Amino acid sequence: MPRSVNAVASKARRKRILKQAKGFYGKRKNVYTVAKNVVEKGMTYSYVGRKLKKREYRQLWIARINAAVRQEGLTYSEFIHKLKVKQIDLDRKVLADLAMNEPESFQKLVASVK
Repeated sequence: MPRSVNAVASKARRKRILKQAKGFYGKRKNVYTVAKNVVEKGMTYSYVGRKLKKREYRQLWIARINAAVRQEGLTYSEFIHKLKVKQIDLDRKVLADLAMNEPESFQKLVASVK
């Protein structure tokens, strides 16, 4: 009985990996065994990067809110606490956007919380 190799599937598998490695430097882009390892590592980095992005944006929003609130004579933690007490449910993304792009309305918000 002849040896059966599923050439269609294995060629498609290699083609998929090499397509993902497009744009890499040297052997990383056209040698399957090298490209496979590099693509796998890249996928790991991209997964971790998606988690870090959320963390970094939250940090940025908090820094922006803190800077805007300190000009009004409060600290970030006091401001967030007073928002919770007054039951104003605005997330940090919206608060940071208000602080950056609409300082007048942000000042009114801080005044209403004080």
